[in-house]
Amino acid sequence: MSLRSDATKSRALKCSSSTQKQSSKLFIPSFAIACVTVFPPLAMKLKRYDHRPKRPQSVSVLYLRYSSLSPSTSTSTFYFRSLPLVLKKKQEMGFSRKEYEFLSEIGLSSGNLGCFVNGTWKGSGPVVSTLNPANNQKIAEVSEASIQDYEEGMQACSEAAKIWMQVPAPKRGDIVRQIGDALRSKLQQLGRLVSLEMGKILPEGIGEVQEIIDMCDFAMGLSRQLNGSIIPSERPNHMMLEMWNPLGIVGVITAFNFPCAVLGWNACIALVCGNCVVWKGAPTTPLVTIAMTKLVAEVLEKNNLPGAIFTSFCGGAEIGEAIAKDRRINLVSFTGSSKVGVKVQQTVNERFGKCLLELSGNNAIIVMDDADIKLAVRSVLFAAVGTAGQRCTTCRRLLLHESIYRTVVDQLLDVYKQVKIGDPLEKGTLLGPLHTSSSRKNFEKGIEIIKSQGGKILTGGGIIESEGNFVQPTIVEISPDADVVKEELFAPVLYVMKFKTLKEAIEINNSVPQGLSSSIFTSKPEFIFKWIGPQGSDTGIVNVNIPTNGAEIGGAFGGEKATGGGREAGSDSWKQYMRRSTCTINYGSELPLAQGINFG
Repeated sequence: MSLRSDATKSRALKCSSSTQKQSSKLFIPSFAIACVTVFPPLAMKLKRYDHRPKRPQSVSVLYLRYSSLSPSTSTSTFYFRSLPLVLKKKQEMGFSRKEYEFLSEIGLSSGNLGCFVNGTWKGSGPVVSTLNPANNQKIAEVSEASIQDYEEGMQACSEAAKIWMQVPAPKRGDIVRQIGDALRSKLQQLGRLVSLEMGKILPEGIGEVQEIIDMCDFAMGLSRQLNGSIIPSERPNHMMLEMWNPLGIVGVITAFNFPCAVLGWNACIALVCGNCVVWKGAPTTPLVTIAMTKLVAEVLEKNNLPGAIFTSFCGGAEIGEAIAKDRRINLVSFTGSSKVGVKVQQTVNERFGKCLLELSGNNAIIVMDDADIKLAVRSVLFAAVGTAGQRCTTCRRLLLHESIYRTVVDQLLDVYKQVKIGDPLEKGTLLGPLHTSSSRKNFEKGIEIIKSQGGKILTGGGIIESEGNFVQPTIVEISPDADVVKEELFAPVLYVMKFKTLKEAIEINNSVPQGLSSSIFTSKPEFIFKWIGPQGSDTGIVNVNIPTNGAEIGGAFGGEKATGGGREAGSDSWKQYMRRSTCTINYGSELPLAQGINFG
């Protein structure tokens, strides 16, 4: 190899010396570039002969006049002043930045193949760049999947399904346990990646990965409890029982706001239930998709199992449509907007497939006159500002009893003004950027619509001029009957409104098309049980004295109405990932018929 490298270097030097008179750029022929790719030592040798002048790094520092803690405020109170938000811009690729060095620890590089099919990495589709929403600078490039890649992956997955469904459920649970252990070993790195690529603050990024680890633990235990029922038969010498068997292949299409947690809700359960998983991650968070898949792939390889048990694709709508139409995929779990979810459901229904939808939310918090106001204000802050208002469980509507309305609003205005906005990876940041520049434009459009429908901006309402997608956390006083209140604006915008009675508050809560999460703050048992009862909240998640967001994995997650009706994660959600057979066994020699029918 050394002789080959020396010869190549010699040829490269000759080419360089013959062209330096004509150009200041070093000429390296294509064969030498190929050798650089294959032989890293040669790359170091060639690098020293590149005498091109280095461009100075361009660094710009932007100071944003925003908020700082006023000496007169308490630790729970915020006020707009002049905290500088420093955003540094370097004209260089992400991986040349020191703060991105951790990405190599989870198998990522400046150029990545974006689909894992039949145990190998490839990507013959478009090459896309993934951006840091805090500054809109490129982090890395990803080669997305093509339809040809998809078909190859599905063929291999179909064959792997025949093997995986025959593995005993407790053994499948042990594989999922090992996936959880692999995630634990890279918890900090994966959490930082989620924060970097999605834009949520670091504690939330780490918490999202921890949620998958928790799901792995839950699924491992579940693998020994996939129980059917024994049912008494009305006929002598007969036995009735239920058998639960794998569906085969489960497709999982996830969104940017929880780029890996929603995968965990679905994949951990689907795998222990004996299904192979086909995952299409969000197009704007491909590095999370790749890093997660690499860890899963390592566990499968370590256990001598087919890599096609877990197949993943980075790609756009073309891959999502293929999953929805594919008859080989027995269940499609889709997370996204109600508008797109309806189309996915229609497509899957046309082929009589099963569909599990987690769609839009328009969640309300009700604060009664007997509520612990301090507790309520803290909860509203997290529910409305957390993840920059980009959770499906974000609190978007705050219903306040008229007797405490002004007190609660004033306290909220104080705490909002103290929220630290900035780099989500920096300690102390509470509000990071919106995920994309399009999201910021939608925020601006939403504010204009709010104003046109009589909404009064109490605080915020503007964007923050910067390289990133930062906006101000916003509180709006508005009528519950305004059309804009019925829609989901995916940003930190909170609508506040008054009510007189619990009955009126419940009616307002239930008046929107969506039905994901809701919460009430009260200490009165009669209010609590009315709220959670048949004439109370019509959402899938009904809380008391806690925020609308931050659900635990032990309960079934999902909502009603335009939220889609699906249930993921805990409780008995596993039943959606299996097919149930009611089996009647005749172990006698007679043929008595049900309902006492005598047929001949």
